[in-house]
Order: sequence, then C-alpha cells, then structure tokens
Amino acid sequence: MPAVSANRLELLQIADAVAREKVIDKEIVLASMEDAIQRAARSRYGAEHNIRAEIDRKTGEIRLQRLLEVVEAVENEATEISLAEALERNPAAQAGDFIAEPLPMFEFGRIPAQAAKQVIVQKVRDAERERQYEEYKDRMGEIVNGLVKRVEYGNVIVELGRGEGIVRRDEGLPRENFRTGDRIRAFIYDVRRELRGPQIFLSRAHPQFMAKLFAQEVPEIYDGIIEVKSVARDPGSRAKIAVMSNDSSIDPVGACVGMRGSRVQAVVNELQGEKIDIIQWSPDAATFIVNALAPAEVSKVVLDEEAERVEVVVPTEQLSLAIGRRGQNVRLASQLTGWDIDILTEEEESERRQEEFRQRTEAFMNALDVDEMIAQLLVSEGFVNVEEVAYVPLEDLVVIEGFDEDTAEELQNRAREHLEAEARAHEERRKELGVADDLAQFEGLTPAMVVALGEGGVKSLEDLAGCATDELTGYWETVEGEKKRVPGLFEGLDMSASEAEALIMSARVAAGWIEAPVPEEVPEEEEVEADPAAPRELTAEEVFRTPPR
Repeated sequence: MPAVSANRLELLQIADAVAREKVIDKEIVLASMEDAIQRAARSRYGAEHNIRAEIDRKTGEIRLQRLLEVVEAVENEATEISLAEALERNPAAQAGDFIAEPLPMFEFGRIPAQAAKQVIVQKVRDAERERQYEEYKDRMGEIVNGLVKRVEYGNVIVELGRGEGIVRRDEGLPRENFRTGDRIRAFIYDVRRELRGPQIFLSRAHPQFMAKLFAQEVPEIYDGIIEVKSVARDPGSRAKIAVMSNDSSIDPVGACVGMRGSRVQAVVNELQGEKIDIIQWSPDAATFIVNALAPAEVSKVVLDEEAERVEVVVPTEQLSLAIGRRGQNVRLASQLTGWDIDILTEEEESERRQEEFRQRTEAFMNALDVDEMIAQLLVSEGFVNVEEVAYVPLEDLVVIEGFDEDTAEELQNRAREHLEAEARAHEERRKELGVADDLAQFEGLTPAMVVALGEGGVKSLEDLAGCATDELTGYWETVEGEKKRVPGLFEGLDMSASEAEALIMSARVAAGWIEAPVPEEVPEEEEVEADPAAPRELTAEEVFRTPPR
C-alpha cells in the first residue's frame, strides 16, 4: 500500500472517526499513528536512527525526519553530528541542539503495515481504557442502568454504554436470574485498574444500593432533609434501614414509607420482594437498639460501652420475635447499630440477678462475719464491695432499716479490719513475687493490682512502662465470626482503658522514657459552665431505670 493516500485528508478523517467512536481525544489517535509510522521507518532505515514522524494536522501530509544531536566529538554517526558540520547547515547551532534531516517517504510492506496497525490499535485501546477508568472512578457510589451482555458462571457482564461492568455471583440477589438483553440496575462499589483494562464492579446486594434506591424514591432524602444513617441487609430476604430527619416537622419513617406504602414498595419491587424495616435513628444508643429490634418489644437494655456489647431483656413470649428466623432479626439489628447484642428473657435475667445477689451476699457474710440477713440488707441498698462499706459516710449505713449507729460503726470496723488483713496478705504475696518497692508504691495502683502485675511478670516500673493498655484491661477479638474476651492482668479489678493508659504514661514519665506533658492553659473567656437547664443526652440506665450491676 502507498504511504501517502491520494487524498491526504482521508487520514485525518479516519483519526476523527476513531476518536468519536471510542470517545477519546483525536490528538491521541494521531499521536498513535505517528508512533506507528516512526516504528515502521526505523525498521526500514535502521533501528539505530532517531526518527520522528509528523502528521500535519491541517493537510494530513506525513513528514519523516532524522534527528542528529550536535556534539563536540561524534561517537555515534547515526544519532550525532559534529558542531563544525552543524554550523555549516545552521550558523546558530550549539552543542546539545538537534538538527533535523528530511527522509524520503516509503511504501509500507505487508508486515510493517500490520505492525503499524497493531501499534495504533493498542494505543487507542489503552487510551479508551484510561478514559473509562477516569470516567467511572468518579462515579463510585452511584446507581447505573445497563443491559446484560452475557452471563458467565453466575457472573453477569453488563453493558454500560461506554464501559462494561460485572455483577459477581456473590453480589447478586439469591434466586435472581438474568438473560442476555435484560435491563439491570446496580450499584458501583469499586473501580480498579487491571492489566486487562479497568474493572467496574457492580452490586445489587450492597447495603448502599438500598440507600441509593431510597434516595431516588424519596425526594426528602435527595434534598438532605432526611438522612440515611445506616443500612443492614440480608440480600433478597430482609433489611433494616435507619433514617433521621433534620426537620422536626417531617416524620422520616412516614416519608420513606410514602402514601399507602408506595415509596417503600417501589424499592421492595426492585429488590425482588426483600422485606424492609424502616427504623427511626436516635443519638441515644439504647433507644436506637430498641428501635432496631422492632417489631419485638424490649423490657430493658444494659450497655457495655467499652466492649460495644449490649444485653437486651425481652419478655419470654417476645424472644423468638426478637431473635428472628435463624437469628436474622438480631443479626441485622447488630449490623445496623454496630453493637453486639445478647438477647435474654426476663426469667434468665432474673436468675442472673439472683445469682449476683447471692454471690455478693456470701462475700459480705465472709468478709464482715455477719449473718445472711444483714448481708442481704447491704446488697439491697446497693453496696457492691467491702471498700464501700468501710469508707462510706456513717450516716449512709445508719439510714438502713434495722441499723443503728453502733451497728454501723461495728460494720465499718470489721470492713476496715478485713481490708487491712487483705493488704497484709497482698504485701506478703508481693514480696514473694519479687515486685519492686517503687512499683508497689506507685500512685494509682492498689495492693491487689500490684499482686496481679507481679503474677503477670510485671515486677518493676520499667516493666509497667513497657506494657500496652490491652495487656492490663484485656480486649475483645473476633474468632470464627464470634467476639471472645481475652482477659488482662487487671481483669475484675475495675480499671477502664483510659485509666490504664494514663497509668502507663505516668510510669513512662517516672521511668524517664518521656517528658511529662505540659497541661494546656484554658483562657478564662473559654471556660463556660454547663447550663443545668440545657437538654442533655440520657444514659441507658436513666432511660430504662436499670439497676446497677
């Protein structure tokens, strides 16, 4: 084939057509053509030459040139020219410049033409892939409509117009079958660069797919008046969505349900009949958890904020409803709220309370050498341990029914004697373990804590400074999908993670590892006293009047 077409403008027309078809810049197509011509020219004139091809953007004329670098001493005649010879051609030439020599155009053979075609095709394909990636990477989190191109081993390949996406088998709805040519709506949850081109991953099982569907059906969500706080789904079966309203005059649940359920029904139909519970979100964790367990009724909740676990007490007849079929209801509520939820019946909770009451009663009987009735009176009044009895104001004991001042004083004396005996036992055990005196006298540590540290191998201030918070307080880890407690050295000794962290930092300061932090001075004008009349967030105990554990 001749190198120059009879109509040179035909080259520009071809480039323009390819650019429009592939939705890429025409300049990229022309640059790939120039690169292909350069490669073909090197195979004709020699690969050692530095050859440049140019296509005139107006006329389509192709120009070939060999570039020679101007140097003082020529080492490679194919790519270099001496300064003296360059000055003869161009008096303004300097070392480091390039001199262009025109080369005659040539006819492409079959093999160079095929190689040039492959270069152009590859360059255009790379540009098209880059365009697809740039276009769709900014559309992550959107819902797109497309046509099913083909189905391979359960994976659905979707034609998106100027791109191609895939709904993997685990991202589709169960029992949902698509055939070639079907219309499909899906959520873009990831776009990645890969060797075979950009991969657009679609999902119909993603929780945000449901949130985006509600945004399309509920104008208040689209406008930002109603906010979707969290979504939990068991794809194709059941889902829970938590919503809140930024306008007190608008009911978020009612707005999402719509007139006669029209809005939620449109989402249900798109999700192949998936049942949807619309939950009112609350900033109070206890209230939110109670709402999330709907339709079950809850009697009481007890929160453990450090472990993010909550015990929920329900009437016996509500137990199966709260748990749901195969644990579905409580599992979705847990995903929705971010808390691990344990369900107890009122009978189970009562039995546990009775066991705690019995254990505390026995502890007081043994420590204070009193009969069962007095020990039960102390537990009933909310006393948890001997320390509280020993150091509580005397009048707090006198007000207990049946206690006079002499009885109260005797109880406090016995409590203090018991604590002193415990302290002596701890001191002996501490010396037996070889715990250093400076650690035993360190501020913030009780004798029981010192013994616990010694039994755990922490026997000096340096050892304590090298501890991590989790080593002292313990932590939760997930094993085979279930959270399990790993006990710390201070397990059962009533120390929070923040207190343990402060203790370790103090030990590091005392050991000379770090300098003591300088407390920040708060300007007087910024010190604002809390307004007792201002609304505040209620705790779970205040909401449900849960007695202390």
